[in-house]
Amino acid sequence: MSVGKSQLAYEWIRERIARREYSPGDRLALPTIADAVGVSVVPVREAIRRLEAEGVVTFERNVGARVAFVDEREYIRTMQLLAILEGAATALAAPHVTGDILTSAAAINEQMKASLDSFDPAAVAQLNRRFHAALTAACPNPDLLAVADNLWTKLASVRDESCSFTEAGARESVLEHDALLELVRDGGDPFEIERMMREHRLRASAAFLTGHHLVPRGL
Repeated sequence: MSVGKSQLAYEWIRERIARREYSPGDRLALPTIADAVGVSVVPVREAIRRLEAEGVVTFERNVGARVAFVDEREYIRTMQLLAILEGAATALAAPHVTGDILTSAAAINEQMKASLDSFDPAAVAQLNRRFHAALTAACPNPDLLAVADNLWTKLASVRDESCSFTEAGARESVLEHDALLELVRDGGDPFEIERMMREHRLRASAAFLTGHHLVPRGL
């Protein structure tokens, strides 16, 4: 079996879960996926096992593979983990962030600010992802970025990104983005950058919970 074919199938399935072409509970028919990707069922089965190990897919005997459901408590725990990972990734990336990267990130944040006048949660969420991706892309630890990216895919299978922001939370986020950009631009202490990013992500999660009347239990 070609490892390349397994990777191709993995990325194909993962991308469609992230875009919500496959929703929680949807069955993943291996032959159909194999035909779409242009490979045999064997590499698709390997890709499914990999996604199962990441918690994105579940496999039940006599049922097959399905896109996983995640309860609210697991969602919250995943967001907490993302806060730690993205904080570390931003701190590690900071010394390698160029002026062009800062200019690009600042422009994305300005677009995010402008979108608040006619609040579009989906647009805000997409711009927010682009902003943080710009700041972490220079992280010299690709494994760290890969784990964080896998967690985002897992969350995307559970909740539409348009649900990630309330208007109040989005307005707070863009201000915190400005502060984060300033700290990175000034060559701030990596530990302070990590702390600021981690707390930024946790505050955004708390704003989401408050805005949607959800209470974390048993954490």
